[in-house]
Amino acid sequence: MAGGAVVTGNGIGADAPRNVWAGILSTLFAAFGGILFGYDTGVISGVQTMNDWLCTFGKYNSATNSCSITSSQQSLVVSILSAGTFFGALFAAPTADFLGRRYCVVLAVGIFAIGVAMQAAATAIPLFVVGRIFAGWGVGMVSMSIPMYQSECSPKWIRGAVVSGYQWAITIGLLVASVINNATKDKNSHASWRIPITIQFIWGLILAVGMILLPESPRWLIKKGRDADAARSLSRLISLSPDHPELQSELDEIRLAFEQEMELGESSYLDCFRTSHNQIRLRTLTGIFIMAFQQLTGINFIIYYGTVFFKNSGISDPFLTTIAINIINVFMTLPGMWGVERFGRRRLLLVGAAGMCLCEYLVAIVGVTISTSNIAGQKVLIAFVCIYIAFFASTWGPVAWVVTGEIFPLNIRAKAMSLSTASNWLWNFGIGYAVPYLVNKEPGSAGLQVKVFFIWGSTCAGCLLFTYFCVPETKGLSLEQIDLLYQHTTPMRSVAYRAKLKREGEELTLGDVQVKQDSASEHQEKA
Repeated sequence: MAGGAVVTGNGIGADAPRNVWAGILSTLFAAFGGILFGYDTGVISGVQTMNDWLCTFGKYNSATNSCSITSSQQSLVVSILSAGTFFGALFAAPTADFLGRRYCVVLAVGIFAIGVAMQAAATAIPLFVVGRIFAGWGVGMVSMSIPMYQSECSPKWIRGAVVSGYQWAITIGLLVASVINNATKDKNSHASWRIPITIQFIWGLILAVGMILLPESPRWLIKKGRDADAARSLSRLISLSPDHPELQSELDEIRLAFEQEMELGESSYLDCFRTSHNQIRLRTLTGIFIMAFQQLTGINFIIYYGTVFFKNSGISDPFLTTIAINIINVFMTLPGMWGVERFGRRRLLLVGAAGMCLCEYLVAIVGVTISTSNIAGQKVLIAFVCIYIAFFASTWGPVAWVVTGEIFPLNIRAKAMSLSTASNWLWNFGIGYAVPYLVNKEPGSAGLQVKVFFIWGSTCAGCLLFTYFCVPETKGLSLEQIDLLYQHTTPMRSVAYRAKLKREGEELTLGDVQVKQDSASEHQEKA
């Protein structure tokens, strides 16, 4: 398989109630990679407001008796990480095919560590920015290879929840970063910002060592012709001996899927945008735009600039407010991981977009009608920001990753997945770079401040329309059934057609069971 992010057919451990907990725990540990991204993005939100960091990388203003950096420097420092992740995501697919899923992650951690070392050693903006680029390159590789590894190694019946675990790890990283920032912010030395930055070495070491100890993807091993290694790897994932009939049956299914892929041949990036009966172009554009809209919900405004925003809004302790918001982000992701298999992908996206749209308009309205000294009004503003975060964390945060992992056909999956992931980081970069110019009150900036939430509310309305017209319901369908869904219906009518496919699949399963029972009875009679 050319780097695709979801296993084909029934998947490893598809019959569920077998002993597949080893595989589930392995793939859930791989989600630890999300810590790297979440922590790195969260730590810069607080670091950029610390006095020692501002005086080290900015200029002293005698009029205000404080240090500051310009909007252009703030934009560069915050957003450049996402520029690195954009290219890292594109680089990850061929790397994962050449080195394997695990060692692609290990290489990514090494690149990430170089970036962290540069940031910690920096005393001027240029080196700090270069360090952010290297760290971003590593994070981008992780963001492509971890969901790929999870999908290839996790059981089908829990695949959506497992892949959502990557988003949950991101939220945990954000929370840990906000707690550590709060603990060091008052130190009157470089330690105030160097401690939060260098702690990232620990997260990278844990992930690298863990991935070396985990089994390699059996699918990648089959692709490389290492059948014996694939059997041993699958044995560790589903806790059956390498020569067990069920394990050998699953290896046969993986080989069959790989042979079918070879018959289709390698596709180019141009093929991702061709029209066909299989709706290739629609599916590719859906993946690209769902990742774009995930960023356009405004979530990264809170992640990157939340501390600055709350400080400028008159909040007495913006660091503690950021911690509270990250706690909500962590715990509200859990209902999303459960709901994606209970309520479906499309419904969660629709509800989430509507809820976020309403909350963000209310934040904007409250923000422009109260003063920074209005304590009650500031509490209302924070409350609606928290509700908005809850909607995002339980819907668009995890579900966007699940959808992009399921909707692509076999022959273009690797390239389409890399395009979708790169879209996520491209918009992440654009928003991170533009926000200071939109929000700050200084010459050359728009000075919108809280009015920027009118923009985020409007983009969330766009999320609602996009989901209704472009995102089908794929809950509980095999990848082959998703192909049929795209061939015979539209996303707006996908719920009814999905129900039809499920009924037909259940009837087929019952038929297979009856055939096996008849065969067993016949065998007993002959005996």
